[in-house]
Amino acid sequence: MSIPVATSSLVDRYLLAKQALIRQGYAQEISWQENVNLSSLTEQGFLREAAWVVLSAGMRESVIRGLFDRVSAAFLCWESACRILREKETCRAVALTYFRNQRKIDAIIGIAEIVDSEGFEHLKARISEYGTEVLQDLPYIGPTTSYHLAKNIGLDVAKPDRHLQRVAAATGFDTPSALCAELAEAVGDRKAVVDIVIWRFATIYSEYLSFFSEECHEIESSAAP
Repeated sequence: MSIPVATSSLVDRYLLAKQALIRQGYAQEISWQENVNLSSLTEQGFLREAAWVVLSAGMRESVIRGLFDRVSAAFLCWESACRILREKETCRAVALTYFRNQRKIDAIIGIAEIVDSEGFEHLKARISEYGTEVLQDLPYIGPTTSYHLAKNIGLDVAKPDRHLQRVAAATGFDTPSALCAELAEAVGDRKAVVDIVIWRFATIYSEYLSFFSEECHEIESSAAP
């Protein structure tokens, strides 16, 4: 079992990691996570974020980012669930030319069907009350990906993905949520912001576990290429 890292030391590392990301051009991504909130979420935004999470499951973020605009265009730029359903066969056919996983493409259509049948505002109200429990009822959204989607639509949660699980274990925390909550309270960031800082840092710095779990040190120039 890992020896817990002192909060003061972990805070230092977190702030260094955040500064490195800002220097590397990720300030907008961090700012987006700071400001996204469920109350201002639109149907278009929900469909887009749900599709992003479905497509991203089990795949590299960079791959999805490279094709997401084309899939979005295939789905009419997420104009509305009703419009997608009216043209679902065309949407499906075009989307499959860019992303050849029919289960995921059909899951996106299935999410549009739920939004259309329930009504977005009613669905949003249930998400506000019950959180990830509601999101797990959506096609292709499971216990882990529900936290990814929740975070992306404005709920203040941390997702239990592999990078955050590894950092949590290496620093003596039982869960990514406990790790992010500790840091959030210490520095005044939202849990979701702590999540994205640790996750993004892990994607660009191969020695991220050593960085967070060993004696605090300055980030070398190679730390955030």
